[in-house]
Amino acid sequence: MSDRATYQIDVQVESMYVEEQSAPADRRYVFAYTVTIRNTGGIPAQLLTRHWIITDANAKVQEVRGEGVVGEQPHLRPGEGFQYTSGTMIETPVGSMRGSYRMHADNGVDFEAEIPPFTLAVPRVLH
Repeated sequence: MSDRATYQIDVQVESMYVEEQSAPADRRYVFAYTVTIRNTGGIPAQLLTRHWIITDANAKVQEVRGEGVVGEQPHLRPGEGFQYTSGTMIETPVGSMRGSYRMHADNGVDFEAEIPPFTLAVPRVLH
C-alpha cells in the first residue's frame, strides 16, 4: 500500500457569513465555517495541531496556529469522521482561508493533512 493511501485525511469546509456579529461600517466581517475531517486512509491518526492562513481582499494575511480544534484532538480510525464549527473575522466582505492539520498516525508517523482553500464572502457580493 502506498503512503498516500495509508495516510489520507479528507477535509471539507463550508463557510457562512454571520451578519449579526458583523459591523461593515467598522470593517468587521465575521464568518463561521464548518469543517468535516474524515480519515479515508488505512491507518488511525490523531489531529495534533492546526495552521490556518486567512487572507482578506486587501491581501492582509493572518496566520493562526494552535493545538487541536475547538479544544479537541480527535483520533480517527479509518472511515471515521469529525465535524466542528469555528469562526474568523476579516476586514473585507470577501476573503479566503486555507491551511493544514498536523496528524499523528498510530504507527508513529506524523504527516500533514491539507485544508483546501475556501472562500469567505458576504452573500450576493460574488457572482
